[in-house]
Amino acid sequence: MILEHAAAEAPNANEYIVHHLSFLSNKEAQGIVDFSVVHWDSVFFSIGLAVLFGGSFYLAARQATKGGAGVVPTKFQNFVELIVELTDKQVKDTFQGTSRLIAPLALTIFCWVFLFNFMDLVPVDLLPTLAHGAGLAHLKVVPSTDINVTFALSLTVFALILYYNVKMKGLGGYLKSLLLHPFGPWLMPFNLLLGLVELLAKPISLSLRLFGNLYAGEMIFLLIALLTLSHGFSALISVGGWYGILGQIVLDTFWSAFHILIILLQAFIFAMLTIVYLAQASEHGDDH
Repeated sequence: MILEHAAAEAPNANEYIVHHLSFLSNKEAQGIVDFSVVHWDSVFFSIGLAVLFGGSFYLAARQATKGGAGVVPTKFQNFVELIVELTDKQVKDTFQGTSRLIAPLALTIFCWVFLFNFMDLVPVDLLPTLAHGAGLAHLKVVPSTDINVTFALSLTVFALILYYNVKMKGLGGYLKSLLLHPFGPWLMPFNLLLGLVELLAKPISLSLRLFGNLYAGEMIFLLIALLTLSHGFSALISVGGWYGILGQIVLDTFWSAFHILIILLQAFIFAMLTIVYLAQASEHGDDH
């Protein structure tokens, strides 16, 4: 009787998915764009993961300065040094100018976005259930499945693109490159239109690519979780229930292994495209 009551109280598939896709926010959005809405879960996990990344790399750097003869670096220190060296190499191969900002920026974006994405590997019901026990109605733990977060990252890169264009070409030179390329002075309106489309496509593609891939990955984890949702605790006392549990474990394991490649690739793409866009912005007007 208790198991039947628990199964009856379990949410249906639509309710389950909608609940897991809902943010912990201060209010309901009024319209498509509402800047007064704050997704507190996205803010919390974004800041928390930034502290985790910055703090762990800071500790690794502090330990590295204390090394000496006969001192063996820790595995984490070797791991951090490997990431820093690989990032620095990618920046040197792509960014031909000189800037003390680009390499740290690329490293920060790669590690931060990877940690965003890695949260998708946390069991989908674990943290939301704990949050529900603490009195929170909703909790989304993957910041990169919030389009506001991905757009914030891409708009930061967009601001740097504008900065480096003006810094390297001057304001007049940059406006000249928008107005005169690629078809010369007689087609300035058309040149400007093409230039603005190309410029605006960069932050939009950056944000939507990351958001779309991680949102799709989260949806697949939710669909896998649905295999045992309708059974509840009764899955433990039925043959069909155990088949559902076994199928869920197998599918979740295979998808998690594949998803690791996806989240790593998405972080790398975001960081590399940032370097490429800033390298293009740093070219002089004659190289446009």
